[in-house]
Amino acid sequence: MDQTTRETFTAVQKNGDGDLTAFQTSTGRILDYQQALNEVKSGAIAGVNVFKGKDGEMYIRGDADGDPTNNLDQLPNF
Repeated sequence: MDQTTRETFTAVQKNGDGDLTAFQTSTGRILDYQQALNEVKSGAIAGVNVFKGKDGEMYIRGDADGDPTNNLDQLPNF
């Protein structure tokens, strides 16, 4: 899949601690965190990647492109 056919995240849901819990894609799909993690791992979502945290868990983060406006925390809530 190339960049033009891959979905992107356009909005997020957060819990009371400010942790991301769900994502809305550019096609309007709603993914819980685990679904989103699986899709990012498979390469279906553009502009994000998966990394292993200090706690050993896998997390989603935006690609480091120097643009803070597309940081996942900056996306609108849905």
